[in-house]
Amino acid sequence: MKFKVGIIAFAILACHFSLSAQTAEVNHLEIGLNQNKTGNYADALRNFSLEIEKTAANPNPIAFYNRGFAKYNLKDFQGAILDFNKALELKPNYFEAFIARGQSYSKQDNHPLAIQDYNEAIRLNPLEGTAYLSRGISKNKLENYRGAITDFNKSLELLPDYAPTLAVRADSKSKLGDYAGSIEDYNKAIEITPKRTNYLSGRAFAKMKIADFKGALADFTEVLKLSPEKSEEWYYSGLCKAQLENYRGENGEKGALEDFNKALELDPENIEAMYGRGFVKAKLGDQRAAMEDFTKAIEFGNNENAKILYTAKLGKIQLDEIRNGLVDRTKMSDMSAGRAEVFFHRGLAKAKTGDPKSAIDDYNRAISFQPTYADAYFQRGIAKSSLGDQRNAIQDCNNAIELNSKFAEAYFIRGIIKLALNDTTGCLDLSKAGELGYAAAYNVIRDYCN
Repeated sequence: MKFKVGIIAFAILACHFSLSAQTAEVNHLEIGLNQNKTGNYADALRNFSLEIEKTAANPNPIAFYNRGFAKYNLKDFQGAILDFNKALELKPNYFEAFIARGQSYSKQDNHPLAIQDYNEAIRLNPLEGTAYLSRGISKNKLENYRGAITDFNKSLELLPDYAPTLAVRADSKSKLGDYAGSIEDYNKAIEITPKRTNYLSGRAFAKMKIADFKGALADFTEVLKLSPEKSEEWYYSGLCKAQLENYRGENGEKGALEDFNKALELDPENIEAMYGRGFVKAKLGDQRAAMEDFTKAIEFGNNENAKILYTAKLGKIQLDEIRNGLVDRTKMSDMSAGRAEVFFHRGLAKAKTGDPKSAIDDYNRAISFQPTYADAYFQRGIAKSSLGDQRNAIQDCNNAIELNSKFAEAYFIRGIIKLALNDTTGCLDLSKAGELGYAAAYNVIRDYCN
């Protein structure tokens, strides 16, 4: 059973900070706080970075905490941890930062470290219900279900009728086989928040465990009305219908076969749905088609996940956007002074027409005329990467960053290449790229760093 707990709302932890002493100049901290509240995290992050630069001589822990908050919501959990570290270095009793860092560790599945942070937060503030809730979630992940329930009980004493806590306590009860207690908690959570699909799914799973397939099907049906793109729920809907011997739909109603087809339409490698469809086809007498599905299910089950390739992370359109961005920044120079730029731009044109090898020749010439040409090193790195020379591509990104410490795109590309080489420090590069304003980095962080 897969149960996804909603992201714990950092808003509970948001600091109320008096800004009355600020001068009339642009107040990046206040702007960033407002942007965090409205969910504009990328812009908030930029404002907190500007605030951190401005106050470097007298750093403010609140700026680091809230930048970490923005990074967390952009799924940059490693970057968030670094900011929470700094906030705690500046303010060791910052219990909100302990909770936030713990939640970031939790998102990385580092639950022992997360629990250490929650313990410290509870020591500093024993009445903070969110700390007990978060610690319970980590205990649940570590299969300490009884300990988790104890924490959820305490959290509900402090934050009564909080639907997320009821839902995760329900999950722990299910893991302990207390399906009636689980359903009772889900009922309360759904009464408070009726349209949360994960609550409905959780209750449906508990109902399946007590063979209430009709009740489970009603919950999955409601889930699919709200989120028809969920392949897994289509599979479980089909499973319930198969248990109820509703193999093929009639009178406009979908049966198990139609549900398994839909699950596979949304996720062609859903092994369970492939097996389920084979089972239904066999029940309907189509043994040849059933065997085809069973064979495919076996083949998919034996396939290892394909390695995430460089080309899967960065397409031609995004590369062209990066190149065009550099062109937009470049100023036209006098021919005698700008010979390096002539070769650089010709190299860009060659790269965009699919000739990276010749492009490298031009980037080499540009660098020979201007050895501090950061953009030329960077583009040469991209060209080398496209030819499979990833190690030297990284070195060219290193050179570009050494020459321009705020070269966001270079951090981004270096991070991408490192990930393709299974070097997880690439996530730190992506975080730095996002911090420097390259928002596309957060899409990759979200998909490949968590």
